[in-house]
Amino acid sequence: MAEFKGSRPRRRGNRTRAAWLCGAAMLASGAACGLTAARAADDAPTFGTWGFDTAGRDMAIRPGNDFFGYADGRAVHDIVIPPDMTSYGPFNALSELSRKRVQTILQDLAAHPVAQPTTTEQKLGTFYATFMDESAIEALGQGPLAAGLDAVRAVKDRTGFAALLGRAQTGFQYSLFGFGIQPDAKDPTRYALTLDQGGIGMPDRDYYLKPAMAAKKTAYQAYVSKVLDMIHWPDAARMAPAIVAFETRLAGVHWPRADMRDPDKVYNPIAVPDLQKRAPGFDWTAYLAAAELPDEITRTGTLIVGEPDAIAGEARIASETDLETLRAWLAFHLVDNAARYLPRAFVDASFDFNDRILGGQPQLPVRWKRGASATGSAMGMALGRVYVARYFPPAYRDTMHTLTEELKAAFRVRLQHNEWMGPQTRAAAVQKLDHFTIQIGYPNRWRDYSGLEIRQGDAYGNAERAVAFEWRYWLGHLGQPVDRDEWDMTPQMVNAYNNPLFNEVVFPAAILQPPFFNPKADPAINYGAIGGVIGHEMTHSFDDEGRKFDYLGRLKDWWTKDDEARFVKLSARFGAQYDAFQVLPGVHVNGKLTMGENIADLGGLTLALDAYHASLHGKPSPVLDGLTGDQRVFLGWAQVWRQKLRDDSVRQRILTDPHSPPQARVNMPMHNIDAWYRAWNVHPGDTLYLKPEDRVKIW
Repeated sequence: MAEFKGSRPRRRGNRTRAAWLCGAAMLASGAACGLTAARAADDAPTFGTWGFDTAGRDMAIRPGNDFFGYADGRAVHDIVIPPDMTSYGPFNALSELSRKRVQTILQDLAAHPVAQPTTTEQKLGTFYATFMDESAIEALGQGPLAAGLDAVRAVKDRTGFAALLGRAQTGFQYSLFGFGIQPDAKDPTRYALTLDQGGIGMPDRDYYLKPAMAAKKTAYQAYVSKVLDMIHWPDAARMAPAIVAFETRLAGVHWPRADMRDPDKVYNPIAVPDLQKRAPGFDWTAYLAAAELPDEITRTGTLIVGEPDAIAGEARIASETDLETLRAWLAFHLVDNAARYLPRAFVDASFDFNDRILGGQPQLPVRWKRGASATGSAMGMALGRVYVARYFPPAYRDTMHTLTEELKAAFRVRLQHNEWMGPQTRAAAVQKLDHFTIQIGYPNRWRDYSGLEIRQGDAYGNAERAVAFEWRYWLGHLGQPVDRDEWDMTPQMVNAYNNPLFNEVVFPAAILQPPFFNPKADPAINYGAIGGVIGHEMTHSFDDEGRKFDYLGRLKDWWTKDDEARFVKLSARFGAQYDAFQVLPGVHVNGKLTMGENIADLGGLTLALDAYHASLHGKPSPVLDGLTGDQRVFLGWAQVWRQKLRDDSVRQRILTDPHSPPQARVNMPMHNIDAWYRAWNVHPGDTLYLKPEDRVKIW
């Protein structure tokens, strides 16, 4: 759940962003497998007598016509999306459970808030208690905004404008650019500064440029005008269209998201002193100094720029835009960034556009949920440490290690017998798999929050200082060896990810619960569910992005040209299947944007089935309720995608999310797997039937 749009310090940029199992939008809204939200919040869900909710199937649907409908149809039909969410399914049911557990932790810690907390537990409790004191926030009114708005008004020239954008790294101010620190993609033993396109307030360039999004753009302009009115900004009615016009020009030079998925295209080293020549019209010296970069880096350092022509275009557009518009743009985004720490009028205005209009979410989440989210944004790993101690059984780690080794062994066999890959590339692929590392539950070392200042009664200031603390934390990494124990997710997050720079996968504690991981379930269900997740994350190391990183995590070409050509041809065929998949009338999946996740779904499910077969050691699988072991593996995978989405959320995700919608994540990989046809007696004439020669087999 991104808190700051365009200005939040980022460690990992677009080009090497860890591949997640589930999109951030999905996590923000939640999911449920036929459960009610209240049931999920009270306790971990259960699923039937052997791990699969057979009552959730729609037996009127033939598996070969729509496996998602057959396996999940009744459960999805019965889901009532909670009014404070844009979707509901298993991810969100567990996210609700995690939030409820976090609330319990924070309520315990907040029972005695401290004016000047010193311990991490005191800071967590005081941050949460201060956020929850809504009457105190109302009493402060717009006061907390005063210093930030004064800084915007003080911008009198282009140098002052650039400097204020640099200060966005340490607070609620906004920026044209995404600026971060992460391991260098070509030398992941060292940290690099990264620079990406930014500056737009809506989720994607297409919201500004596509006629189909005209209504959203009009609503955005109304929201901008409303916010400027609320802070009594001069001439709001004239400034709002000027701001939207400015952002529309920025959107026009932005790269499409699908293009940013190519790690080679977005790795563009530029010497810091050369920035002024490469992107003229913007005072880079003032920007970098205000971002608190060491003088040595501004003199001799290098930036890894993601989209060079977009960065140059943004600098040019800003130089051509009058300062009055730029100041109004900064003022609006300052408020938009800080809205949840302000009085209810600002919270409601932000929700009405950012969640209701863009995502179709009818209702604002209750305050404790927003408080838990805000505290997690500020001190996520500190919360994770308490969460793990209370809710993560140590035995889960051991069981997961066993499962991951089984999936890894299955993948090794797959690679060794890959038919389309030549011996040289095959050997390098096996080497990469052999160097693969897996982290489970929680990091090996916890973060230190002793330097973060939290004050009772200062919700706005606490959040702003947390942003500054995070940025300075990463600044301290420059010049130091890369810490491979740093995680991109907190243990209480219901997700998993692959980090290509570390050649590793990470499984946070909160996802290791039913329906993903169920110690009481039939093994076939676990192989299809968490086994599929493990295989999914492993396959990301060999998808269209991950394959470009070698066994040491370096962005390096280790493929022969012939093998690369065969891979591109196979992936293009696979992508075309998704391009043809219609989610809503006239709305299709973007096969290029979702390519990596789609390949990972196919690989993950295939590996899960292989690992299950290996676990039988030649013995026949048991039959449960008339279902064979193979059938139960496929049902285990399908059950984790029992999700219903609001239409506006679907439209937003199609433009912004690299993950396909639930129906596609079930039906599309399955009808490329030969064993699925045998398991479910699928024949020509069935809707999902593909001729054997049309089925795509990559890993």
